[in-house]
Amino acid sequence: MDLNDSHFELALASSAAEIREAQRLRYDVFIEELGGDGTLVDHDARIEADRFDPHFDHLLLRDRRRAPGADVVGVYRLMRGDQAEAAGQFYSEDEYDLGPLRASGRRLLELGRSCLHRDYRGGTAMLHMWNGLADYIAAHGIEVMFGVASFHGTDPDRIRGPLSLLHHRHLAPPDIRPKARAEGFQAMDLIAEADLDRKAAIRDTPALIKAYLRLGGFVGRGAYIDWPFNCIDVCLVMDVARMSERHKAIYTRAADTGGDR
Repeated sequence: MDLNDSHFELALASSAAEIREAQRLRYDVFIEELGGDGTLVDHDARIEADRFDPHFDHLLLRDRRRAPGADVVGVYRLMRGDQAEAAGQFYSEDEYDLGPLRASGRRLLELGRSCLHRDYRGGTAMLHMWNGLADYIAAHGIEVMFGVASFHGTDPDRIRGPLSLLHHRHLAPPDIRPKARAEGFQAMDLIAEADLDRKAAIRDTPALIKAYLRLGGFVGRGAYIDWPFNCIDVCLVMDVARMSERHKAIYTRAADTGGDR
């Protein structure tokens, strides 16, 4: 696929003003579209923020055809191990015990707040974001990526199929398997594997989660019900060393063919 879309520009945020641009897009997606909330959400300014923002790198995708100030159409938050140390923890540790990942001694990268403007879903925008992410991983020698991804809503019965599919077919190996914390723990093995409608479960799984699974990703044990954000989270884990050559080719294709970064 041709990623040479000259109107796209990809870069890390380099100022507080650029981080606020990311937070505005996050508000549009996570608060306005999906009904989330949080203690630092500013509804008047239309900003979705939290205490971790100063410790993350923020990857921004701009469409220069749009007006300045409204041209950020994709964002990703990226936190390395050294940044998590400065923050006191990884963001995901409020929901998941990351003990196996921390004990591995490997270079970790937490991914979060990934979103696209509604007009850019289903096109090449996400591949551009992955292009930048692949470059970042190579630059920092990242060995394991992880982060929570969400199902909209807080009723686990509605997503019994997808959760069961993830548990039965995509559970992370024990040495890199996070576990949902007890206060929000939701069992995922809600349907026996023999009784699972696999096609329906795949259809009802969010596109971003399916994309990571196609790249060789796994999930941790248990989902986590996030009431303030009106969602049910799973912890995705991707071990670069375990990715097959086919998976690596898919993931790094954007970097190999040249992108905007």
